Amino acid sequence: MSIQKEPSFRESVDLMFNRAVAKMDLPPGLEQKIRVCNATYTVRFGVRLRGEIQTFTGYRSVHSEHKEPVKGGIRFAVGVNQDEVEALAALMTYKCALVEAPFGGSKGGLRIDPKQYDEHELERITRRFAYELAKRDLIHPSQNVPAPDMGTGEREMAWIADQYARMNTTDINAIACVTGKPLNAGGISGRVEATGRGVQYALREFFRDVRDVEKTGLSGTLDGKRVIVQGLGNVGYHAAKFLSEEDGAIITGII
Repeated sequence: MSIQKEPSFRESVDLMFNRAVAKMDLPPGLEQKIRVCNATYTVRFGVRLRGEIQTFTGYRSVHSEHKEPVKGGIRFAVGVNQDEVEALAALMTYKCALVEAPFGGSKGGLRIDPKQYDEHELERITRRFAYELAKRDLIHPSQNVPAPDMGTGEREMAWIADQYARMNTTDINAIACVTGKPLNAGGISGRVEATGRGVQYALREFFRDVRDVEKTGLSGTLDGKRVIVQGLGNVGYHAAKFLSEEDGAIITGII
């Protein structure tokens, strides 16, 4: 008996793309053009910490520049790699296109375990990463605008915005080089919980369409439905909070 290997994240994104594109009438060559990432930049830089130079590896991938600026978060995680970042950049393009947000897709990542460093060390690492990206226009208000992602938040965005502003003292739009900043640094109220809120809204819309609900073998409304949440970070926490407090869902598990 052959064991079927589970597809990688990159492969699963490609599989979803294939299923969607099979239903479209695209001219020859356009399918491949939409699929591939335009560019991925890999940066390796050293930061002197605890009496020695530590080397870090980071990525910024631009999937599509059909609309600018390109948009997509920067994640800090030990598992970050080029394949993952390119797949996430592709998803950003598709998400923005589907809801007609006027952005191309991008994504960034730094291979690091943030828990292993204290705040001032993380600031030095983040600023150096931002410097490496900004000097190549991979952070830029009108070209490439990062946001928080796994392992990053308002604090990291404030550091990145400040680093960009220091490098571009005459850019009147410097603060727009990232989204997800703290309120006191030009951020927008509601941004922290926005992604989890989006999960709630998507589920609400799903249960409003009887045909969709029937296809999955479910019935009734969101009220009383049992929900298992994957992860309890920024997205999972707020999704669980709003679904249980506002929609009557019952959180039965966190995985």
